[in-house]
Amino acid sequence: MDLVAAEKAARDFLSALDIFTDDETMSETPRRMAKAYAEFFTPRPFDLTTFPNDDNYDELVVARDIPFHSVCEHHLLPFHGRAAVGYLPRGRILGLSKLARVVEKFALRPQVQERLTKQIADWLQIQLDPKGVGVVIEAEHTCMTLRGVQAIGSTTVTSTMLGRLRSDPRSRQEFLSVARH
Repeated sequence: MDLVAAEKAARDFLSALDIFTDDETMSETPRRMAKAYAEFFTPRPFDLTTFPNDDNYDELVVARDIPFHSVCEHHLLPFHGRAAVGYLPRGRILGLSKLARVVEKFALRPQVQERLTKQIADWLQIQLDPKGVGVVIEAEHTCMTLRGVQAIGSTTVTSTMLGRLRSDPRSRQEFLSVARH
């Protein structure tokens, strides 16, 4: 990332909107904007930690209420919410913190919620080869609540189900009931 160029672009952007940065309170704003957006678009690296499923555990593993934030790719405004991510193990089980790391991996970039939900599920399916994967995300989009329609308090829910969580109605229902509490 070129933070110097981003800072200059932020200064130019603010100037184009008649927001001037030549006083003491605003002089560092372009640098702060550049740094903030760099953070928004940089997930922390992680190693996928899996373990042999020696006990042949074959019930749902679900992490829910995983907080996340992202940026709408249409307006570059934040959206934030919570994700529930689960899978039916096969040969390997995942270190539990990695479920939250996978959400972060795909959330920290310009996104749409529908794609984010699918990317998380697809990645887990490829990496783990489980019997099934489920992801449910509920988020508030500031592009919808603070501008345009200004539907304050509204949330959007998306889901992706793969494998047995898609094909078996009982497994699907079990995941959805656990994901919602």
